[in-house]
Amino acid sequence: MDTLTRLSGLLQTMRERSDQRASFLHCYTLMSENMLREVSAGGFHDAKWMQRFVDHFAEYYFRALDHYEQRKTAGSQTWTLAHDTAIHGSCAVLQKLLLGINAHINYDLVLTLEDLLQEEWPHLSEEQRTMRYADYCHVNDIIGNTMDSVQDLVLESDSPGMELIDISMGNLDEWLISRLIHAWRDEVWEKTALLLNTPDPREREIFRAQLDASTHTRGEAILFKNGWRS
Repeated sequence: MDTLTRLSGLLQTMRERSDQRASFLHCYTLMSENMLREVSAGGFHDAKWMQRFVDHFAEYYFRALDHYEQRKTAGSQTWTLAHDTAIHGSCAVLQKLLLGINAHINYDLVLTLEDLLQEEWPHLSEEQRTMRYADYCHVNDIIGNTMDSVQDLVLESDSPGMELIDISMGNLDEWLISRLIHAWRDEVWEKTALLLNTPDPREREIFRAQLDASTHTRGEAILFKNGWRS
């Protein structure tokens, strides 16, 4: 079963259950659709690598979801917070959406890039490394182009009050969310570079644990657990 079919099937199931995790999954499905459309259109330097990227990235989401469904913990404190809050929390839909985005980008994306780049990175020429980074950055454009759909199809349908925000702020709210995600993805590339340059397996495990902890802390900030200053 291909990635998009799996995402769409899960989204339908969550909607049938009125599962509030559907907000993030709907956003992720829209993003994946646009990513794969761009791959098919030849919008990346290396279409095969980007196809692998989309599929491998999604596997981290599927594994965390399956783990949570079976054990009520996602295997990482970051995803556990996102799932627990979406199901049981009384916070805003936007916060629940951002918790999922935080977990998938700030945690899963680092591990995905490490998996894909670990073996090939030392053997890539400078030009090939530049192409990998250019393809990675081009995803930011796709995110920006998707955010308006997320606003209209996800946030406003799940939280009607968001329509008033969208009208009053124009495109500013979508731009702010896009800029936040872009900033996170910049950090992700830097963290992946650090991980790739950490050969000791024990140090790599410590790095991953610290990554989970720092991403969880960022999730708590989304929930204002440490006040507005967080």
